[in-house]
Amino acid sequence: MPAGVDAQAVFELQQPQKKVAVAVGEMLTLNCTTSGFAAPGPVRWLKGLGSGNKTVYDQRGGSLPNVMRALVGSDTDFTIHIRNFEPNDVGTYYCVKFTKESNGKEEMFRHGNGTEVSVRAKPSPPLVSGPEQRAMPGQSVPFTCTTGGFLPKEIGVKWFKNKDPMTAQPPQVTEEPVKSYNVSSTVMVTLQKDDVRSQLICEVQHSTLPAPLRGTYQLSRTLRVPPSVEVRAEPSPVEVNKTVTFTCHMKEFYPANMSVSWLENGIEIKEENISRPSELPRGLFELRRQVEVQATEEKNGSTITCMVVHDAQAPVNYSAVLWISNPAQGGLSKGSQMDTDDMLIYIVVGVVCIVLVLLVAAILYLIRTKQIKAGKSSPSARLHEPEKSSEATTQESDPNNLTYADLNFDKERKTIRRMVEMSQQSEYACIQTNQAPNGDDNLTYADLDMVHLSKAPKRSAPRPEEAGSEYASVQITRK
Repeated sequence: MPAGVDAQAVFELQQPQKKVAVAVGEMLTLNCTTSGFAAPGPVRWLKGLGSGNKTVYDQRGGSLPNVMRALVGSDTDFTIHIRNFEPNDVGTYYCVKFTKESNGKEEMFRHGNGTEVSVRAKPSPPLVSGPEQRAMPGQSVPFTCTTGGFLPKEIGVKWFKNKDPMTAQPPQVTEEPVKSYNVSSTVMVTLQKDDVRSQLICEVQHSTLPAPLRGTYQLSRTLRVPPSVEVRAEPSPVEVNKTVTFTCHMKEFYPANMSVSWLENGIEIKEENISRPSELPRGLFELRRQVEVQATEEKNGSTITCMVVHDAQAPVNYSAVLWISNPAQGGLSKGSQMDTDDMLIYIVVGVVCIVLVLLVAAILYLIRTKQIKAGKSSPSARLHEPEKSSEATTQESDPNNLTYADLNFDKERKTIRRMVEMSQQSEYACIQTNQAPNGDDNLTYADLDMVHLSKAPKRSAPRPEEAGSEYASVQITRK
């Protein structure tokens, strides 16, 4: 350098990059060039300035293992490469020219403006997790989507059930010590019976991704659909010593794990043929299990139970009754003569009949009571005509025929004797009382059958009665 020329004035150090973003694992290139003359001394790359700086590259040696010169041996181009860049490599890098002083110490002579390096880290593949235990249809259960190791911080998370968007809670973003971020998002899903084939999708969007990342979860991993069970006996009722087949039909359940046992009055029955669950179009399963029982008389009314254990849950019992017919009695045994519906019908009919009988009895009672009251107020004796024969039918129009007569008696004792003169063409009937009637003991009603009167032999006119009697006579004129 010519004498009198200020070295600092002619020396230039250029570091053109202000900000650089690099993806994790990629190689970072930092540019630095010099021009002019300067005192002897090395060029170094530092991460940060001041007491906390870290030497990344040293022209005289001591560089980091993953750092190398772009142009080895150049005195003006000090561009470096940092391979396999990691999130903890994030910082501001400076290209610095050092000079050696007369006392032997190196001093910082010139440095660039610094290059702020940020890392772009792709998020890890999303992981969707569900509850540890299976849940029933209708229950609402949480599902969580997590991903991490990404930079910058901004990230988007969306949920889908099959192709339908879902509303989720706001994602929680946390910072890791190595300058990267993690995210966690939770959604509540109400399970349905038809979710066996449904898929839950977590979609993550980030600036480092050319397309969103997706994490999936099959809802069948969480869903448990208990079976609907029907037990029936065929034939029922069954003849004595015949074989009856009991079928246990388990419908629409998930998962397929199913254990079935047969019991007769609490004692296990050996099952000959064991079938396996079959899959239905919707992904659910069904199963039919059968057992044959010999219908002996002592087994009539026995309870045959199908004990079902689904997916290691508590056992559930479903039962049917063995009914046996009795040919010796020409029908069913007492226990199987009617089912519950028939019993109800017979009970209702019986109650209706009893009510009708009671109603008729009440009506007859009221009529009888009314007649008795009427008789007390107007005592009478009635003579009824005999039942009409075919011969008498022709005489109905005769006005002289006596159909019936009411004989009323006064309560007072009669003091005058009465006599009824009878002609040759008359019949008569007489009612006598030897003592005076007392109060309500009066004769109130009498039916005299004219058939008996007509059959009686002809009598002479009645003689007068004593004063202590009362009488009444009815005369019938002969034709």
